[in-house]
Parts: sequence; C-alpha cells; structure tokens
Amino acid sequence: MKSDQIKGYAFAIIATIAFSNIYIFSKAALNEVHLSQFGFYWFAIASVLNIGWLFYRKHNRYVRALSGKQKRALLMLGILEIITTSFFYLSIQIIPDPAVTGFMGNLYPVILTVMGVVFLKEKFSLTETVGAMLALVGAFVVSYQGGTKLSELFIPGAGVVLLNALFAAIASVVVKLNVRDMSPEIINTNRSVWLLGFSILMVLFYRPSLEIPFTALVNIAIGAFVGPFIALLLIYYSFHYIEVSKSSIVQSTKVVFVLIGSVLYFGTFPLVHQLVGGLLTLIGVLLISAAKLPMFTLKKKQV
Repeated sequence: MKSDQIKGYAFAIIATIAFSNIYIFSKAALNEVHLSQFGFYWFAIASVLNIGWLFYRKHNRYVRALSGKQKRALLMLGILEIITTSFFYLSIQIIPDPAVTGFMGNLYPVILTVMGVVFLKEKFSLTETVGAMLALVGAFVVSYQGGTKLSELFIPGAGVVLLNALFAAIASVVVKLNVRDMSPEIINTNRSVWLLGFSILMVLFYRPSLEIPFTALVNIAIGAFVGPFIALLLIYYSFHYIEVSKSSIVQSTKVVFVLIGSVLYFGTFPLVHQLVGGLLTLIGVLLISAAKLPMFTLKKKQV
C-alpha cells in the first residue's frame, strides 16, 4: 500500500471515529439544554475553530477569487445545511438511543445513490441494488415499533431522520454538481457560519437563557471540536489520497463506534430487532460503497 493511501485511510478512520462522537456528545448536551442553546454554543465554537483554521492555512485569500457560480452554490449549501442539520439534531434529541439514530442514518447513502442515478445519470449496479434494499429493510426494522395506526407504526423521530437523510443527499448532489476547486476549509467554514447565523436567529426567537450547565458546555465543546471541525475536515482530506468510495466504506462503520459510545456513555443498548436491523443497514451501506470500487466498476464494464 502506498504512503498516500495510508494517509487517506488514516484520515478516513480518524474522521469516522470523530464523527461518531457527534451522536454521543450532542445527545449528552441536548439532555440538559434547549436545542436553540445547544445550536448557539455548538456552532459558535465550530465557527471560531474553522475560521481560525482557514486563516492559519491562508485559504482566506481564495475567498475573494470565488466565482459567482461558486458563491451561489455556497449560498444554496448554507440553506440546505440549515435544514439538514436542524433535522439531524432534532432526531438526536427525540430518539433516546444515539445508536438507533445512527442505524437509521444509513438511509443517507441509499438516497444519495438513487439521486446519483436520477440527477447525475450514474449507473445503478446489481450490488448497489441489493445494498439499497438491505439498508431500507434494516431501517424499517430499526424504526418499527408496532401499532395499528400509521402514526404508531414507527418510533418517534423516524420521519425526522428520513428528512435529514433526504436533504443531506440533496446537499451532496449540489456539491458534486456545483462546487469545483474549493478547499475543505472554505466549504467547512461556510457551513459553520451559516449554521451559527441560524442558531442566533433561534436564540432571538426562543429567548432562552445563555447560561447553561457546565457539563453541557463541556460536552458541546468536545463535540464541536471533534465533529464540525475535525471530522468534516478529515473526511475532505481523505478524498485527496483515496477514492470517495473507499473513504465511504470506512465511514459507513461509524454506527459501530456510535453503538459502543452509547453503551459506555449512556448505558443504553438497542433492542434485539433494532440491532438486527442496524446490522442489515450496515451491510447494505458496505455493499453500496463497495460497488463503487474499481474492481467492481471494471467487472461491470466487462459484462
């Protein structure tokens, strides 16, 4: 394995572990504070870190060189990130076990793959089809709670996770279609600043006290550092050394780390059927990601 590949996998692994901690520390903080309080401190810290890193790397000089198309794409991404992230943290707040939220979050690559076929004219292989079906079945099993009415069929928050996955996939398609030659620092800073602005509006609307418990502030500080700053940057950096498909395979294992973190931090463990469903979503996502590897694409061309 080449040194560049080792760097790429190292970035992807560290990013995956860091990203899984978003579920844990955000859940711990949201158990103590209102969503508007959480958002204000979480994205204030993330914005300071990302802006500081942007200037440290001297990528701020590239901001002036952005084309009109790139600026419009960043504007659209900012709006999409507000919607996506709001649904994400709302689902974290509603669903008691972060591991369950993580399992259901595997709907994202399924929706993204379908959108790739519809909007980007990408091919949909047999492996991806099987993977998507497994992930969908797994998500259904994870969210199923019984009941005779449609409103009682799924656990509270299941619809919010679905909306999060949908808008996250739309944001990814926008990035792929519109954002070219833009550094991870600019994309990440754009995201944090937009979300901080929205959080400030939420604070003005709900008017909560900005005095929060120290434990919540600690959890927010750790989560904002490892999540919106470290995890997202390292994911982008991994793309410089290995293919997106290979990085995605590593990232799909985040549910394992979320599960471990949930047990250690909260003492919670999914129900048996949720664990089985979560395993199905993981296998499905691994198949979807693996289908994009060169060995699979080469075979498809030879058929």
